Amino acid sequence: MIDTHAHLDAYEDAGEVLERARSAGVERVVSVGSGIESCRATLALCEREDGVYAALGIHPHQAGEASPADLAELRELLAHPRAVAVGETGLDYYRDYAPRDRQASLFRAQLELAAELDVPVVVHSRAAEDDTAAALAATDGPAVILHCLSSTRLLEPALAHGWYVSFAGNVTYPKATELRRAAVRVPTGRILAETDSPYLAPQPVRGRRNEPRHVVHTVAALAEARGEAAAQLAETIEVNAAAVFDLPPR
Repeated sequence: MIDTHAHLDAYEDAGEVLERARSAGVERVVSVGSGIESCRATLALCEREDGVYAALGIHPHQAGEASPADLAELRELLAHPRAVAVGETGLDYYRDYAPRDRQASLFRAQLELAAELDVPVVVHSRAAEDDTAAALAATDGPAVILHCLSSTRLLEPALAHGWYVSFAGNVTYPKATELRRAAVRVPTGRILAETDSPYLAPQPVRGRRNEPRHVVHTVAALAEARGEAAAQLAETIEVNAAAVFDLPPR
């Protein structure tokens, strides 16, 4: 099983977290760098731990401070053999921690970088569905992964353009019926699962620190919604992740 989106650099005990994940059957994790310092830390962790790969990007919250030098270093960091994607990048109008024009400019730059390097892009979108969809539809090249789908308004463009759709712990919440309905509509070859840990713990462990091992709860909820066996869906997600991130065989 794979967790396609975790923030391992946020843990002081990342090695122990990964051991618990492996014990739960989660053998691979895509760890996300959000900002240059986080990207460096993520790559260092990849070098220490088996089965960890990196998605490297500059988060929209950081768009106000991001510089051309940061983008230049991001390009260099993405040359690392364990780097498999650009991101997370995107637009966040819910928090609005950075001016929207700066968010849009940084998003475009990272989309262009992903296209140039021929790697997928991991997209964060919150309260910015229309602008996110427009930016992605105008992009020529990189595979798109919608990280932690939280708005079903992005489902139609995802289906139309063949984007990957990743579900996190929020799909397990009792009131998340629309997300579970959306999960049913995602094609078999485009569905992914993640924890977004240490954030967004799924319902069985809600209120506690999230970890990659808890992706099993998200997969179980998705399987139940889709009328599939959890083990089969876990294998499907593993195959999809290996394809989009170009991971080596297990």
